[in-house]
Amino acid sequence: MTAPSGVVVLTDRLVARGGLDRVVAGAVAGGVRWVVLREKDLPRAERAALAADLRAILAQVGGTLIVAGPDPLGGDAVHLPAAGPYPPPTHQLVGRSCHNQAELARLTTEHYATASPVWPTPSKPGYGPPLHVAGLGSLVRASPVPLLALGGVETPEQVTACVQAGASGVAVLGALMRAADPEETAATLSSALP
Repeated sequence: MTAPSGVVVLTDRLVARGGLDRVVAGAVAGGVRWVVLREKDLPRAERAALAADLRAILAQVGGTLIVAGPDPLGGDAVHLPAAGPYPPPTHQLVGRSCHNQAELARLTTEHYATASPVWPTPSKPGYGPPLHVAGLGSLVRASPVPLLALGGVETPEQVTACVQAGASGVAVLGALMRAADPEETAATLSSALP
């Protein structure tokens, strides 16, 4: 399984305008092929049901659902926090959140990582100052795996800047979860990929 690229959606059902299924379906219609299911506060059964719903949406276009945490909820792809677990579990696709070179240096068998926050964002509190494009570029050069840029990515110009800095794509939460038209927003952000 290849590492995620392009525009990747991170879920947040609490801010998803019109419901999470509607937002994800719109984003997929707009070109998104990768979705990271967060929603870690839900009981496992509810989270697994949500994962099944989102996998069905993605299956229509050959997309992939990645589940945040070590349990893939019946799938093959997981995204782990910077803090662990180490070593990572064995799955077809494993990603990890990273915020600096020290965390990148701990990667072992992961297939990709996110680098964040690139810009200030309320969804990434407590992770130090933003990397900005220059810091992202430094992490890309130091990384043994493809990196997705995460944190505050909301405009086509930001998407282009991240990919020009070497990121394999961008991970987007707020811009898509809060979008009045997720399909149009996803298409606009995707069109900015060089």
